[in-house]
Amino acid sequence: MFWAVLAARVIVGGMFFVFGVNYFLSFLPVPPPPPDSPASAYLKLLVGSHYLDVVKVLEIVGGAFVLSGRLVPLGLVLLTPVAVNVLLYEIFLLGVAGPGLGLTVLCGLLVWAYRSHFAAVFAVKPTIG
Repeated sequence: MFWAVLAARVIVGGMFFVFGVNYFLSFLPVPPPPPDSPASAYLKLLVGSHYLDVVKVLEIVGGAFVLSGRLVPLGLVLLTPVAVNVLLYEIFLLGVAGPGLGLTVLCGLLVWAYRSHFAAVFAVKPTIG
């Protein structure tokens, strides 16, 4: 299990970190969505409003946490919603599942592996303090 978790951490953390940095430095080509598609309009809004800037910073920070092995649960809290949103973007706006499916599955595996750190989130009757 250790090696599977390590591999998942490297893949998830590495992908989010590299593509987050790539957004700001543009060292890898990223194909644009089809022109005049809902995906293109959605992406144009995210970029124009600078919303995507914040998401990419969260990807870099979360990716660094997961990749380094320090603060992994916090990194997963930052990255798992992004992975789910990537999957939903691919399914509903592009019409095909892509890397978001793998990222979501791997994030789920990592949340399961670190489930003891998330136990309080699932408390039926939480107490204050």
